[in-house]
Amino acid sequence: MSMSGFTENQLTVREAVSTVCAQFPNTYWQECDQNEQDPKEFHSALAKDGWLGIALPESILGGSGLGISEATMMMQTIAESGAGMQGAQSIHANVYATQPLAKFGTKHQLESTIPNIISGKWRVCFGVTEPNAGLDTLRLSTTAKKLPEGGWEVTGQKIWITCAQVASKMILLARTTPVEKVRQPGRGLSLFCIDLDRSQPGLELKRIKKMGGRGVDANEVFFENYRIPADSLVGEEDNGFKIILHGMNAERCLLAGEALGLGYAALAKAAEYARTRVVFQRPIGMNQAIAHPLADAYMKLEGAKLATYHAARLYDESRNDPSIRQDTVGVAANSAKYMAAEAAFTACERAVLTHGGMGYAVEYDVERWFRECLVPRIAPVSREMILNYISEKVLELPRSY
Repeated sequence: MSMSGFTENQLTVREAVSTVCAQFPNTYWQECDQNEQDPKEFHSALAKDGWLGIALPESILGGSGLGISEATMMMQTIAESGAGMQGAQSIHANVYATQPLAKFGTKHQLESTIPNIISGKWRVCFGVTEPNAGLDTLRLSTTAKKLPEGGWEVTGQKIWITCAQVASKMILLARTTPVEKVRQPGRGLSLFCIDLDRSQPGLELKRIKKMGGRGVDANEVFFENYRIPADSLVGEEDNGFKIILHGMNAERCLLAGEALGLGYAALAKAAEYARTRVVFQRPIGMNQAIAHPLADAYMKLEGAKLATYHAARLYDESRNDPSIRQDTVGVAANSAKYMAAEAAFTACERAVLTHGGMGYAVEYDVERWFRECLVPRIAPVSREMILNYISEKVLELPRSY
């Protein structure tokens, strides 16, 4: 990947994070994937050097004061190192899920939570998705009921919750007012920062067996009258949906960076193989049927790279420039996520095909990256919903859902 046009901060982040990643060869990630083993050593190494606070303000205990532009570069560097999506996902929520907490949390919440997240003592997961709501977030049914004696009681189910098995904290979105009683569609949901206390009744975690990134757990989480204290509430009651929107555009940028890293890693591996693999007494890279698809994949990644870092820059600049509207950031972030996911899929698929039969072998890594490259196409929002969003918000076409 060409590094022209990046800022000094972004280049410094890439170099420093690459140094950490170099301690974890591809064999480490193969073992994590094959054995469904959490990459806790990798998480600890990044935490030790302070990278988990990269996008938090310096005013917040241990924050680096950098932006989503630098965080996106960090996530791309991690995925590109060979760690792939499972390496990125092991710290993904620690980076973006803390964004709404940092902006809307109380002084007590920040002081008691953020330092433990940045230090690596606590892992974080994000509890939004539900099996019966999917992408229809405004129809979430998990409830948080206020108790007369204080505190809340949570009942419901979340699904596809990454790192719940190892997390100490969950940023939870739950319904505090029935949907039929809210005056505006975006009201009625509240955000909480809660402990995942396995010793307390009413909490059950069930790991989901999945196709790729097996080293990082994904879960169903069941709540049954699970009690949380009153000070778990983040921001204003019933305003949680608006609060989490603050983190969603950031997540789109981070995921686009992760997809880019995956694509560039696969492409580099394929090009190396094409240069050295000799069939019919010539390197297979001499054949245009091999070379042209890889060249096309490179250009797709480069185009997605420009879109990704444009979106991240808009996100960062919008904090201090009121002329940059949040819907403009949303269009850029969603477009970048879509383009990066598609480019990564193209690169990973062609990397497997370039390797031929050996593309199916674990030792060459491309099969692992191909399994993982489906994640950015599906989560945290599907390709189809992004196309719906652009159709409606940019092209002003009638809403289809």
